[in-house]
Amino acid sequence: MTDLDGPGHHRAKGPGEGPEAVAAQITDAVESLVALWSVAAQEASLRLSPHQLRALRTVQAAPGLNLTALADGLDIGLPTASRLCDRLAAAGLLERAPHPVTRREVQLWLTTHGQRVLDDVAVRRAQALTAALAAMKPAERAALSRGLRGFLSARATLPPETGSPEDS
Repeated sequence: MTDLDGPGHHRAKGPGEGPEAVAAQITDAVESLVALWSVAAQEASLRLSPHQLRALRTVQAAPGLNLTALADGLDIGLPTASRLCDRLAAAGLLERAPHPVTRREVQLWLTTHGQRVLDDVAVRRAQALTAALAAMKPAERAALSRGLRGFLSARATLPPETGSPEDS
């Protein structure tokens, strides 16, 4: 076990806390978080697939983007992105509008209803995460927070295309 509160807090005490073992623990935690995220999203006022939610969040982050940019951002083909947008538009979540200059290009915008659905999902996810964190001991939450800050800091030092220092 790693002593996060002691003077040598950066050193693992046992062989089960090397990078590979911690990576396995993080994998389990991420899978649990994804399940928590999915359940919270499914409890929202309108049930959307993770793919549909990603599409809406992408449009939310870049209002007015075109279909090609959405397909690229989601790493899907243009026909798949078009069908996805058709379904979201039919549900009243997304609006397509001709580009004011390039009339052949279509811009994508969230509708008010689409924004409300995303807000609902975000609130439910925050509540679910808060409930899980509230079940932890304060020292565990503090250790998790420190660990996440350390992870983000270390990850920021790596080249974007790598996952570990050995890859560079």
